[in-house]
Amino acid sequence: MIQEFKDFIAKGNVMDMAVGIIIGAAFTAIVTSLVGDLINPIISLFMGGIDFAGQYVLLGDGEFASIAAAEEAGAAVFAYGRFIMAIINFLIIAFVVFLLVKAVNRAKEATEKEEEAAEEEPAGPSQEDLLAEIRDLLKKA
Repeated sequence: MIQEFKDFIAKGNVMDMAVGIIIGAAFTAIVTSLVGDLINPIISLFMGGIDFAGQYVLLGDGEFASIAAAEEAGAAVFAYGRFIMAIINFLIIAFVVFLLVKAVNRAKEATEKEEEAAEEEPAGPSQEDLLAEIRDLLKKA
């Protein structure tokens, strides 16, 4: 049973998936920073300096200076700014993944075309060509 588990882990698909998950987590951190540190300030600039990610609607009584203060006090908030930021993150990640998949598919297609071209070209003279050449040499002798 241990050997079966080792064989399962050693398969390429499992290792590829593990690498993909690790890179995906790192990429998510980069995109989150891109949106939070670069895109949101630009959106905030067009909204008159308002922190876009901090936009919320209080669902209940009270007044709070920020979404963090409202959440700390246990108030119910409708954090639409965070939701929109999550949508922006998703769209950026989806677009980059689309570009990566497109590039990988192009590379696979190019490799397949090269393999097909190599298979179609004969490696050398065929058996019939060699026999005809031997026949012609024997006629000359």
